Amino acid sequence: MELRQLNYFLKAKELLNFTEAAKALNISQSTLSQQIKQLEDELNVPLFDRIGKRIKLTEAGNLFSEYALQSINKANEGLLLLQDLKNLNTGKITIGVIYSMRILFAKTLIQFASEYPNIKIQVVFGTTKDLLEKLNSHHFDFVLTFHEKSDEAHLKYQTLLKSTMVLVTAKKSSLAHKTTISLNEVAELPLALPFSGYSTIQFFEESFSQKNLAPNICMEINDIPTLFEIVKTGNWHTILSDTSVNDPDVVGIPIDGKNMRRTIMIVSLRDAYEKKAVKKLYEMLTKT
Repeated sequence: MELRQLNYFLKAKELLNFTEAAKALNISQSTLSQQIKQLEDELNVPLFDRIGKRIKLTEAGNLFSEYALQSINKANEGLLLLQDLKNLNTGKITIGVIYSMRILFAKTLIQFASEYPNIKIQVVFGTTKDLLEKLNSHHFDFVLTFHEKSDEAHLKYQTLLKSTMVLVTAKKSSLAHKTTISLNEVAELPLALPFSGYSTIQFFEESFSQKNLAPNICMEINDIPTLFEIVKTGNWHTILSDTSVNDPDVVGIPIDGKNMRRTIMIVSLRDAYEKKAVKKLYEMLTKT
């Protein structure tokens, strides 16, 4: 059963004349008759009584016409929906974001939601490990993370920006005046760091290990705003990317070393269909 056949049937029902219906549809009468006959054969019931050149709906044809009309209307609604989707008038996108990107991402999110208010957006913050696992399970359209390029062929990587790793300390701290700080100095300080599993803590565990340093980690906390509250006391310090630091009572001191700049990337599934809304969000993110 094809939508074309349903359209032919409904036009014949409307005009009750195959010749006039064929003319209105801009097809030959033989084509119309053949298509309606195929439809009747598939349904195994006559839809019209043929009386000479005149036709009349059968009881089955009358009943079927309601469902045929619903099918055509639903198909048209679906077409309109796809057109709206293409024109960013509807749809949904789901994004995974590492915590350190929340400030920059929030700016882009506000801009996107203002320009495309009919697009529903779901944002999930998490660790790199958790977000990539969910991406692989098709839970996200894409994720923003510090993930470095790898041999995972099913993933697509787009570089977004470079981020400098900084020691975050209270503005009232004696360290606040420093323009840079060494990893050796950082290791001597009382640290409150993001919880194990965060990309940042893993990165610094490797960095400290390479220099045979044993950092003084006093706390691990899985919430960045809470880390800021701890740091603002002046008794502890933390390590984050500079993209995370926006509290007026703390400062970020760049950590010395050529490896202290990390790449934030847009990661998506290579073979997944890329929605137009997602592409537009990519554009906004790169501009930000």
